[in-house]
Amino acid sequence: MGNSSNDSSEEDISESEIEEYEDKSYEELKNGNYHVKTSDQSFSCPYCSKKRKRDYLYKELLQHATGVGKSSSEKRSMKDKANHLALAKYLEKDMMDVDGTSDGPSKKPKSEAPLGCDHDEMFMWPWTGVVVNIPTILKDGQYVGGSGSKLRDELIARGFNPRRVQPLWNYRGHSGCAVVEFNRDWPGLHNAMSFEKEYEADHRGKKDWIASNARGSGLYAWVARADDYNAESIIGEHLRKNGDIKTISEIMAEEARKQSKLVFNLTNVIEAKNKHLEEMKRIVSEASVSLNNLIEEKDKLHQAYNEEIKKIQTSARDHFQKIFNDHEKLKLQLESHKRELDLRGRELEKRDAHNESERKKLCEEIEENVMKNSSLQLAAVEQRKADEKVYKLAEDQKRQKENLHRRIIQLEKQLDAKQALELEIERLRGTLNVMKHMGDDGDMEIMKKIDSMHSVLREKEGELEDLEALNQTLIVKERKSNDELQEARKELISGLKEISSRVNIGVKRMGELDNNPFHEACKRKYGVAESEERALELCSLWEEFLRDSEWHPFKVVEVEGKHQEVIDDNDEKLRSLRDELGEDVYMAVKAALKEINEYNPSGRYIISELWNYKEGRKATLQEGVAFILKKWKISR
Repeated sequence: MGNSSNDSSEEDISESEIEEYEDKSYEELKNGNYHVKTSDQSFSCPYCSKKRKRDYLYKELLQHATGVGKSSSEKRSMKDKANHLALAKYLEKDMMDVDGTSDGPSKKPKSEAPLGCDHDEMFMWPWTGVVVNIPTILKDGQYVGGSGSKLRDELIARGFNPRRVQPLWNYRGHSGCAVVEFNRDWPGLHNAMSFEKEYEADHRGKKDWIASNARGSGLYAWVARADDYNAESIIGEHLRKNGDIKTISEIMAEEARKQSKLVFNLTNVIEAKNKHLEEMKRIVSEASVSLNNLIEEKDKLHQAYNEEIKKIQTSARDHFQKIFNDHEKLKLQLESHKRELDLRGRELEKRDAHNESERKKLCEEIEENVMKNSSLQLAAVEQRKADEKVYKLAEDQKRQKENLHRRIIQLEKQLDAKQALELEIERLRGTLNVMKHMGDDGDMEIMKKIDSMHSVLREKEGELEDLEALNQTLIVKERKSNDELQEARKELISGLKEISSRVNIGVKRMGELDNNPFHEACKRKYGVAESEERALELCSLWEEFLRDSEWHPFKVVEVEGKHQEVIDDNDEKLRSLRDELGEDVYMAVKAALKEINEYNPSGRYIISELWNYKEGRKATLQEGVAFILKKWKISR
């Protein structure tokens, strides 16, 4: 028997001789020179080498022969293609399709590879296309490009029906490449090949991509094959992670094996189901007989039950009739009593109606007076407590302030005494040094004076140490008094929040945004209907900006030789605010910024401060106490 190994040693034929050689090989197959059928459902290819020879189903062998015969691969010789075309012709015309009930030529496989594909060429599985030269732009240090869904919709509109388009990204962002995933079936391969041919027709295929130097702005695309799969690039890396490379023949054979296995499994399932069905029929039959017996017994019991019920119902009906007659008699008696009681009740209601209305009015007036008196008493008690608390606070503040003044005066006197004592000590030391130089001459009188001055100096130094200790004690007391004054100031602010109105002395929230300019600006810009809602949104937004510690719209300028921090009018947010809402809103935000930067620059939140509204400055503690005393005296 001849095979492809014999043909390989002979010279190949030309393309014009393929048809003649195909007819010759077909006659050899018809004459039985080659064995194709190995069993009832197994076939083999007589033209493939022994290394590649294996058993096929009818459909698998037909797909193999057709694919090799129509392959455009240069790996296959012309004789090999002609032999496989003859084999496909022999299978279709002279062999029975053992997988079905009709002859080979009468039916074609339901799933068939597109014509013109080399069945031995290695493709990416699942079917995958490659798109390159996707436009990208550099944004924030990363390349970005169009989304995969947009490109997928464009390909669907052109009739290629991809399942998904996935752009490829690397550490620099969008790589300018994408993979196109098609369905895992023969229509999917057909769409993939149409996709490739469409771009090849536009000179945008793989060969054009490789050959082109100035690639321009258009897309290039092709179907992924073995060289793309094995490439050391982002495309190859993605393909290796998400699939494998297979020939069409391998995929067709694998599908046929899966189908055969599925048919075998389904046959086993059907046989098991049939056995189970027969068993269920037997069980149902037995249950039906048992059920009929139970129904007969139930009918007998039901009949006996009905007879017994009839007897009970007759006895009960007679008993109920007697009870009903007695009930009717009692009902007539009760109705007569009820009529008598209704007449008496109506008379009593007429008599009590007037008294009841008068009593209700009196009770309501009494309750109302009690509530008013109670409210007035509570208000008076609360007012008295508040007045006493404020008066006591004011007296404490005044007393603490007088003590502080006395301590300050005492401290100043001690400081003057300390300075005078230090000067006296320095003078004595100077005099002592002079007398020491004079004492070198050996004068006994001078030495006695030196000893006497040493004694005086030690006394003065002792007095200086006592003064320093006293000074330190006074400093501690001063700090404690300052802390007490600060606590008193806080208490005063807390009290004025509750009782003071906006008069000369009050509490001001430093850094609080004035909402009125926002309302006026929104009325002008959006109209009265939307102004309230718009103003609230803008006020909330700018309150957030004021609390944002990262926003610092200030600059340092030199004024009269001193560096001062002022608001930067060229800040982007402030400039935009002035352009959109006008000068009044801008000045309101600017005033809030100045206050919050002066009184709470680190925390950037609103704080309360004792304020002199008349002079527009921070009020002193003395002014606050005087204001409280004045209010208390007026309220008395």
